[in-house]
Amino acid sequence: MTHGPLTLSVDCGGTGLKCRVLDAAGVPVTPRIRLRTPYPCPPEKLAQALHAIAAATGTRFDRVSVGMPGLLRGGVVRWTPHYVTEAGPFTPVRPDLVRLWEDMDIQALLRETFQRPTLVVNDAEMAGLAVINGSGYEVMLTLGTGLGFAHYSDGMLLPKIEVSAAPFTKGRTFDQALGHHVRKQIGDRRWTTRVRRALRTLHAVYYWDRCYLGGGGARHLTRPVEEWATLVSNEAGLIGGIRLWEDTAAWQDGRDGVRASRTVPATAGPG
Repeated sequence: MTHGPLTLSVDCGGTGLKCRVLDAAGVPVTPRIRLRTPYPCPPEKLAQALHAIAAATGTRFDRVSVGMPGLLRGGVVRWTPHYVTEAGPFTPVRPDLVRLWEDMDIQALLRETFQRPTLVVNDAEMAGLAVINGSGYEVMLTLGTGLGFAHYSDGMLLPKIEVSAAPFTKGRTFDQALGHHVRKQIGDRRWTTRVRRALRTLHAVYYWDRCYLGGGGARHLTRPVEEWATLVSNEAGLIGGIRLWEDTAAWQDGRDGVRASRTVPATAGPG
């Protein structure tokens, strides 16, 4: 027996789009479905792809939660790293796509596409809502196509900071130094050493009370990182779609804050 409302939770990545339908308790009512991210990817093409992946669930849903890479405020894209490229992450940037995505109200576009209430935030922000405990200063980092970042104070989502675009080493950004593409080039062991260095660097800047590390790349770590971060399931990116609706007034008022509660259990361990 499922408990409504049912939420279509979507995790938009640089290389793949994932979704599943969850009940009000965060229990999946469909398998996870994944499609490759289409490129070139103007906003309308992303909307079409998300409509297709939603239809593939074969299940009705009452509302939609979407996490996507980049800097978003109030459902409006200020900057996004991958969908402005010709053929995917770290390929040449197309100026026409930059113009199409800048100040794009993707939340309004997807609300029209799905004909359902829809909320859109940064993907790391949505993942973090699934795992934080709601007290102190907490940071969520995700390892994927690049590095995702979100931070919270006593459970309240703080304004987005694009750590992925910051310089890391030898002229490379955190995205360029830690993404899947470089891991495949240098191997998991060297990449893990680089991740640990990045965590030390970020801790010196943010001095968090708790840090959570997730995303699809976390399973490739060859050494523990417990002194810097707690590993969490890659499913957090989807489960956070439930928590996104737990303070709908904040979104209706146009604020950037969402307060997390503890109604959806976090799943430990990378996956």
